Amino acid sequence: MIPRATYRLQLTRDFPFSAAVAIVPYLSKLGVSHAYLSPITTARSGSTHGYDVIDPTRISPELGGEDGFRSLVAALRDYDMGVIIDIVPNHMGVAGGENRYWNDVLRHGADSAYARWFDIDWTGPIVLPGLGAPLVEVIAAGDIVLVEDGDDPHLLLYGEQRLPLRPGSLDGTPGGGDRLRVVIERQHYRPVYWRTANDRLNWRRFFAINELAGLRIEDPAVFEATQRLYFDLFAQGLIDGVRIDHVDGLTDPAGYCRAMRARLDANGNEDRRAIIIVEKILAADEPLATDWGIDGTSGYDFMRDVTALLHDPEGETALKEAWQRVDPAHGDAAQVVLQARQDMLDWQFEGQLAACVAAFDALAQSVLGLEHITPAMWRRAVERLLWVFPVYRTYGDGRSAPRDDAAARERAWADVQPHLPPGEKSIARQVIDWLAGDGVGDAALAVEAVRRFQQLSAPIAAKGVEDTAFYRYAPLLSANDVGSAPEQFAIPADLFHKRAAARAADFPNALLATATHDHKRGEDMRARLAVLSAVPDLWAENWKRWDAISGEAGPVHPADRYQLWQTLVGAWPEPNTTMKAFHERMSGWLQKTLREARLRSSWEEPDAGYESRAQSYLAAVLGNAKLVSDIDSFVHSIRPAAIANSLVQTVLKFCAPGVPDIYQGCEALDLSLVDPDNRRPVDYDRRHRWLTEPDGDDGVKIALVRNLLALRKSAADLFAHGDYRPLSVTGRRASNVLAFERTYRNRKLFCAVQIRSGKVMTEQGGQPPASWWGNTRIERREEEAAAFFSKRPYVINLYE
Repeated sequence: MIPRATYRLQLTRDFPFSAAVAIVPYLSKLGVSHAYLSPITTARSGSTHGYDVIDPTRISPELGGEDGFRSLVAALRDYDMGVIIDIVPNHMGVAGGENRYWNDVLRHGADSAYARWFDIDWTGPIVLPGLGAPLVEVIAAGDIVLVEDGDDPHLLLYGEQRLPLRPGSLDGTPGGGDRLRVVIERQHYRPVYWRTANDRLNWRRFFAINELAGLRIEDPAVFEATQRLYFDLFAQGLIDGVRIDHVDGLTDPAGYCRAMRARLDANGNEDRRAIIIVEKILAADEPLATDWGIDGTSGYDFMRDVTALLHDPEGETALKEAWQRVDPAHGDAAQVVLQARQDMLDWQFEGQLAACVAAFDALAQSVLGLEHITPAMWRRAVERLLWVFPVYRTYGDGRSAPRDDAAARERAWADVQPHLPPGEKSIARQVIDWLAGDGVGDAALAVEAVRRFQQLSAPIAAKGVEDTAFYRYAPLLSANDVGSAPEQFAIPADLFHKRAAARAADFPNALLATATHDHKRGEDMRARLAVLSAVPDLWAENWKRWDAISGEAGPVHPADRYQLWQTLVGAWPEPNTTMKAFHERMSGWLQKTLREARLRSSWEEPDAGYESRAQSYLAAVLGNAKLVSDIDSFVHSIRPAAIANSLVQTVLKFCAPGVPDIYQGCEALDLSLVDPDNRRPVDYDRRHRWLTEPDGDDGVKIALVRNLLALRKSAADLFAHGDYRPLSVTGRRASNVLAFERTYRNRKLFCAVQIRSGKVMTEQGGQPPASWWGNTRIERREEEAAAFFSKRPYVINLYE
């Protein structure tokens, strides 16, 4: 069954399967067709997200186990609803001593039955970066001890984590003070100071997270062992599809997806085809391969496009100039991204980079004529390509590469030129040739070198751009989210049409997201902030006044204050929210923002003094009655335009080609901040009441969502299979309308939305007057645009 709409649920021990069962009637009344669940496999105890899986073969007991899951599925089936589950093939959680597979590897080393599961360099002991100080200090402090009682001798770290011992490693050890050190040296692993992980780690991790170890899912035995549960669940009719987490982390994403398609289809039939969605960040002009056997992405590309459509291009220059005055050192987006990539590569991925360089050097030694190139030369070529690589990764295997990769490789070649030392361009060119499968040398070595490059380029892109640069460069924060393109602040309607039409043709069942468990700002927060692009002068007047009212800022950097003002406006709560609760949320956001930017504090070495001053500043702002009143008045003044943006975003998500995905609770207003704020418990009782008793802006949005879902149900074939045809708009305000038709057999949908009208709506306090629209007309419509948008910022007609 093609989903009508999915509803994402974040399962935790505080919201297990039984809690999900309780809201199934509500979801049915809302009108969604599929529950879309965060990982259901066994994760680390107390996991707040489920991605730190410790056993992919077993449904989480903490969530309710198999019985609890079956109860949820039964409840959903009673309402004719389907189930999609999130799966994690790239990595496993290895912290806390709970992962029996990892523990077996620690105990038996390369001889473990599970040694091939993990991506480990076996040239030395496994580096375990779990110590809070150098080993000699940890031993002296008694924070690591040898426990010999019973049948399970082990090392006990910080009184909590048990580290298994290599069989026979206690035999013949000396007594006295050296015994513990000797026992540790006899293990297949070495506990080390956590700060050394970036340089010393000899196994692939997820991004820079030491608690998540990469899986070798490309190994058929590992694939079969770790994915079998999902095949069984599909064969039993308990799930309808999967969403694949971080597909770009795999050695061979295309091969993995094709294997999943083959295995799932083998358990289905003509009437029951599995849904396969991938979590993938696409660059602005990057195509998604059409031969992977997937239904599309999880929707970050749509989230990027719809936000860029809301941004008014006329405000871009003023906002950027304001930011450049606030923080001249980080005033150029391209330079900020470049520096952030360099920092992440230098600071967090040295071990992985060194292994990648060594792989290319070994490959070069197999080629006559390349043996003179030194490891340092290969390092300069590889790291500089990683600085500028325009996409998360390419998809060659060292022997060949898909045609779609060519544009990314040539873009990288063009962009790397200014960074290459004189006389070393040919070395970077050789790396690109190997990525294209055109290089020479030992085939196995080429496969390994290309694998290491591609599994490094993805985390550098993610950490460099969305997790670092977007905290350092902030003219408008709604432009800084997962999947956003720094070079595309705003996009024209024609480009939105082009991408929507391509999705209709190639991936009609792709998810359309506007909020996720990983977003930096909630969908309605972004919609509100987008209004600032239409009124940059009014925005400047206000934030500068607030900055002056706030008095002595002390050494709180102007850039941090500027981001604070934007975030306060974007997340400013509804009147019934206590300022204390809002302050707590903002405090968590502020700490994360300062540490992610790594300019004036960091996760690795928090600057307690600076963070304290910044937190005191926030408290002073929210404790100043005049400031609070002034901010509230400004938010109220842009409210009509903000709500219009929210409704337009919602209409496009439910009417454009694809499957709309609702992140938990976001059927009402979503003014959430970055995680963990965006994973707070949802008040479903309140939302249930809003279905029959709409109240305020939340009620307006939830009523629209319910009506759109009913529309999608009444014309399911049209929304699932209909084509997409842009409609031309002419006249004075042609750039303020986006319109299209969708047709399937004898049914047709007409949809038109009002865009980039924030300035006039703020001035008027509501919808633009007819005089503002002038002679604006939509193709083949009898009425002028003014009539369509007299009461609301959208029009939807379904007709035969």
